[in-house]
Formats: sequence, structure tokens, C-alpha cells
Amino acid sequence: MSKGGFTKTGLDRLRDVLARHVDSGRIPGVVALVSRGEETHVETLGTMRHDGGPPMRRDTIFRMASTSKPVAHAAAMVLLDECRLRLDDTVEEWLPELAGRRVLTRIDGPLDDTVPARRPITVRDVLTSTFGLGMDMTALGTPIMNAVFEQGLTPNLPVEMPEPDEWMRRLGTLPLMYQPGERWQYQISHDLLGVLVARVTGRTYEAFLRERVFGPLGMTDTGFHVPAEKIDRLPALYAPDPQTGEFHVWDEARDGRWSRPPAFQGGGGGLVSTADDYHAYFRMLLNGGVHEGERILSRPAVELMTTNRLTPEQQAARHAMAVDNVHVSFGQGQHGGWGLGMAVRTYRGDYAPIGQFGWDGGSGTSTYADPVTGVTGILLTQVGASVPDPIRLMHDFWTTLYQAID
Repeated sequence: MSKGGFTKTGLDRLRDVLARHVDSGRIPGVVALVSRGEETHVETLGTMRHDGGPPMRRDTIFRMASTSKPVAHAAAMVLLDECRLRLDDTVEEWLPELAGRRVLTRIDGPLDDTVPARRPITVRDVLTSTFGLGMDMTALGTPIMNAVFEQGLTPNLPVEMPEPDEWMRRLGTLPLMYQPGERWQYQISHDLLGVLVARVTGRTYEAFLRERVFGPLGMTDTGFHVPAEKIDRLPALYAPDPQTGEFHVWDEARDGRWSRPPAFQGGGGGLVSTADDYHAYFRMLLNGGVHEGERILSRPAVELMTTNRLTPEQQAARHAMAVDNVHVSFGQGQHGGWGLGMAVRTYRGDYAPIGQFGWDGGSGTSTYADPVTGVTGILLTQVGASVPDPIRLMHDFWTTLYQAID
């Protein structure tokens, strides 16, 4: 791995590309952090609101959405390191609601047309997002997906998720979509993981993350809500109209969803954070689990997280979701593999090398690092993926960043 940084020409181009998106009026403001070796470079452009307001700053706090996943997963890795969890233990001891699962005979079938699960759900199934239930954008309108929404099991709905025990009770009323371990599926496993961590440790998910991950890394602005004294640093989150592009506020800072502690601390999409906090986390992963001389995770735990964990069969479903639905994903998700809590590139599909790891968020956040070049990139805005603009911003950021390497 080179210890070099970036070219001045490349960084100038990066700023120009970001400015083009902000100047278009489609992205109110953006914070971007890039680092390589000992060099760190930050760009802040635009404003906190679509109609102006204070400028974006380096310490602006963002709703991280699905980029919560790579960070929140670290709590489970601590428990694996300490042998308080084992990969192939069944989860029923801590999650009895998931005992005696039944599985749909077909994905679009009625909820009572089921067969018994071939085996119990394991910790590995939950960590790899293959436990049998998840958000499937290709199955919208089916009875099982309708039931997932009706039960309030996902964070993207107008209603907020219930507290963890009630969430588990509701989850336990549904059949699985696939047999345990059969297929990669999105989202629900990450929220389930938070409940698992809390029950194993006897503490809230956030308290354990704060003690073992956020605190040691100096991630002082990371959590599941923004306290009142910091709320001025949180921009509005917009979900523009897909037809007209008109800006609508999905979540206000004051009195919004993240202005108070949530009933459910969701590892799938609940974190708020800053560019510097996330930088500390991803640099720790690049450094094999060590931050400023302190070991946060073991090297094998980091390697497990940041290399592909999916079999070809499990991977086929994930790959098909990415490449056969580009009209929905805007080209997002074309990495091939999935580690634990994050995507891992298993083929060269764009400018990023094989081995790059991280993930994107539906609120306009993108966070990756790669051990090949030593690059870390954090791109943060608050425009939801109801329109392609924030995803195109991400693609342009990474395309330009990889050209800026010295």
C-alpha cells in the first residue's frame, strides 16, 4: 500500500465536480472527506437547507441511513472476539421469538402456505443477512412484504418502529421468505442484530456501542439521536418528488425523528454522525482493528467483516438485485460481494479496485475504504434517493476521487 496522498490537480477536480452538483440546485450542500496515508482533505460546499440557511461545515451532523450498517455491526464483532457469541450458535437462546420458524413455499404466496424451516437460525445467518427475511424491492406488493410494512418493521415508514421487544414479537408472527442461510436479503437482519447485541450484553445497543466502539474511537457525535445542544448542526432531510423534482422535507431537525431518543435503536439505518467520526472508524478497519495504538477489533474480525462472506448462490440474488434493477437503484449496489454489515467489491465494475468495502445510505451518504490504495472516502448530504441526484453525486465523487490518487 502506497503512503502517498493525492495530486493537487485531482483534488481541484474533485471540488469542481462536487460544486457542479451543488450549483445545479439539486444538492443543497455536501461535506466530503478523503484520506490516504497521512493526508486528509475535507470539502464543505453549499448550505444546510434547500432554501439557504447556514453553510455546511466539517462538523455538520448527518442522518447516516444505511451507512449505519458497517459501523453498527462492530458491536457484534466485539462479542465474537470475546466468545460471547459464536458464528454457528443458534439464536433462539437470546431471540426465542425466532424459534420454530416456518418458511413460505413461494415468495408471492399467502402467509399461511408454509413449510417448516430446515434448520434453526444461526448467528452467522443474522450477521451475513441470510436469516430468511428482508426488504426485497423486487417483491413489493406480495403478502409477505405488505405484512412487513403493516407491522412497522422497517425504518422508512411514516410510523416509527416500536421498542425492541414489541418489534421482536411482531417479527415472530411472520413466516420467513427463504430458508435460513439460503439467500442474501437486505435490512431487517441489521436491526435484528441490534436486539441480539442488547440481549446478549444486558445493555442497550447504543450503550454497548458507545463503550466499546464510539468512545475508544473518539466518535463523540455518533449515536441514535442528536441532543438539543447539537441540533443546530443537523440539516433538514429532503425527499424530492420523483416526478417533479420538487423538494419536500422528509425530516426536520427540530422536533424531527432524530431530535429525541428513538424507541428502537436501529443498526440498519438509525445512526447520526459526522465525516470525522466515520473517518476514524474506517481508518481503524484499514489499520486492521487498531486506532491510535488501541485495539478496537481483532484483525481476524476486521478481515471477516471486509471480505466477501456470500456463497455463489447467495451472491446471485444480491447481484441480480443490483444489475437487473438499475432503474430502481440508479446503479447502486454493483459490488458483487457482501461481508458483515457492508458491501465488498469482488469484481472491477467501475474505478474502485477489488477489495474496496463500505456502503451507501438512502439519505445521500456514501462511506468506503480500500486496502489496495489506502483510500478512505466519506461523502455526506441529506437528499434522499427518491430521485437519482444523490446517487449520481456519489458515483461522480468516487470516479473523481480515484483519479486524484498520486
